[in-house]
Amino acid sequence: MTRAATTDAAEATDGAEAAEGALLLRVLSAFLREDVVGLRTRSTTVDREDGRWLRLPLPLPLPVGEDVAALLLPVAEDGFQGEYAARVPLLVKEPDGTELTGCDAILTALTALSDPLDRPGFEAFAEECRQTLATMRLHDRTAAEVFDDLTARYGADPADWTGPAASLAHDTLAARLDHPVYPTARGRSGLDDAQLRAYAPEFHPRFGLRWLAVPRGALTIPGGPAMLPASWPSPADLGLPELAASHLALPVHPLTLGAPLRDALRETGLEGTAVLADGPYLEAVPTLSMRTVGLVGEAHLHLKLPLATATLGLRNRRTIDPLTLVHGAAGQRLLEAVTGREPRFKDAILHADETVYAHAGHELLAVLCRRYPAGLDRAVVLPLAALLSTAPGGRLVIDHLADRFHDGDPVALLDAFLTLLFDWQTTLYGYGIALASHQQNVSLVLDRTPEDGLTRLRLLFKDDDSPRLNVPRLRRTLGAEADGLLAGFQDPRMFGEDYRAVTDMLTTITLHLCAGSYAFGLAEHGRIASPEAVLGLVRERLTEAAERLGTGSGQPGAVLRERVLDAAELPVKAMVTAGTLLTKERSGASDVNTHYTTGPNYLRRRARDLR
Repeated sequence: MTRAATTDAAEATDGAEAAEGALLLRVLSAFLREDVVGLRTRSTTVDREDGRWLRLPLPLPLPVGEDVAALLLPVAEDGFQGEYAARVPLLVKEPDGTELTGCDAILTALTALSDPLDRPGFEAFAEECRQTLATMRLHDRTAAEVFDDLTARYGADPADWTGPAASLAHDTLAARLDHPVYPTARGRSGLDDAQLRAYAPEFHPRFGLRWLAVPRGALTIPGGPAMLPASWPSPADLGLPELAASHLALPVHPLTLGAPLRDALRETGLEGTAVLADGPYLEAVPTLSMRTVGLVGEAHLHLKLPLATATLGLRNRRTIDPLTLVHGAAGQRLLEAVTGREPRFKDAILHADETVYAHAGHELLAVLCRRYPAGLDRAVVLPLAALLSTAPGGRLVIDHLADRFHDGDPVALLDAFLTLLFDWQTTLYGYGIALASHQQNVSLVLDRTPEDGLTRLRLLFKDDDSPRLNVPRLRRTLGAEADGLLAGFQDPRMFGEDYRAVTDMLTTITLHLCAGSYAFGLAEHGRIASPEAVLGLVRERLTEAAERLGTGSGQPGAVLRERVLDAAELPVKAMVTAGTLLTKERSGASDVNTHYTTGPNYLRRRARDLR
């Protein structure tokens, strides 16, 4: 939900169904934050007995074909990603006071205000909302069933779900939680309830992988087939012994079968030579990303497989561009170079190995073999996205973890996490690097040290394939190594001549998603009195990290202080605009994941918090 008062959300007008009301609050807040149809910049405030409203005057001639002068939206102070958030899921027509409720009515009214060139994007977003609402209702109907299954498999307390295999259960909990920013994140384009139950992480299913026998010469495998995991099947294992000498196996997600796979084979010229095995081989469980699966019996190995669907926006396709596989391996080499120079992170910052992959030159014919480090069997390993999710029994996951590892204090757990997170990410910042390591790509690793039984917190990173790089700074810090490491990245959007793009990524991902969201989230769940209780820690830990980088003129710490700690506003992802509503030509976004608007800087003390 939004950061608006939850009591207002519960009192949705006209008895609006809870799931739809919650979704609309998120959608309206996102539209307001991203200034869709001028909702933020063209509106004026109106104070009424029940609170503040925003009044959006309608342009002339009236696009809705009615005697409507304005639309009014009830709002409350937000402070996280925007100044205001929606307070009640409705719009009111002025002057007659007609209330618009429900996704269809509200989105129809807002679509009518959009540029005709943008109508297809607005209509696509309306369909996203319908899909998401159906998924939310499915989640509500199946929560008890799924929780009972997880409890039977792993136990009643998620703080006891240890090892890489049990980490997939934490992914299941995280998949049932809304994204901190994108309002329709639980929807997946084109998938029905049966497909979600069979393949989506929120249901923790098991399913068999399908396999394609591909001519050896058509596959790119750095280091050759010997690099593939030992469990990799041969064509003979798949019932195709006649192809054993000439072909290699490539896994295919069951959801990619049919027209998507046929089109991919035709486009690559493999339609007559690649052969789909008749049956499944190896059993898999989906991770939070859905397209990545863990193998049953091989918990340390995950396979990232392309899907012909989209999440977090129509243009955020779940396929795999072969170039991103190259970038992932390059990102790993870059981070290893930094860690080699910063030995204090050797045992505290862990990385999945992402150097082994295969592809046939198409976004649906590819696989990444992600290997996790050894020694995690006794540790609780969970994505940051699971911290505020609901566990079996109704408590938050972070409450269970705090009980086991931090004497029942979730803020102490966050403090330990933030200290290490900011130390690592600002160290990278000092080298000129920012990672797109959001809540799904960073995992907490919690256990006790074998020597003295004290709590140990580590961080596990994956998907380092899309960093932002300050090239002059990298050359200055890495010296002769820099150009060789930079050569592995082939996307010009990654390179910059200053700290602008690096700072934007650090702010919108590390700060907003991996730090600030927990301050506001814990307050929303009633775990702390106000966000300021944790924002003070965020400020303090980030300030300490900036000081370690040096705060003299031109030093990275000074840039961090100026552009983040002391800035009047901070960049905020405009994910709905770039992901679905507008084409790249209309939005100007070179990358749907790095298109920004601005929001308030919650790191600066606010008068109402101090009061």
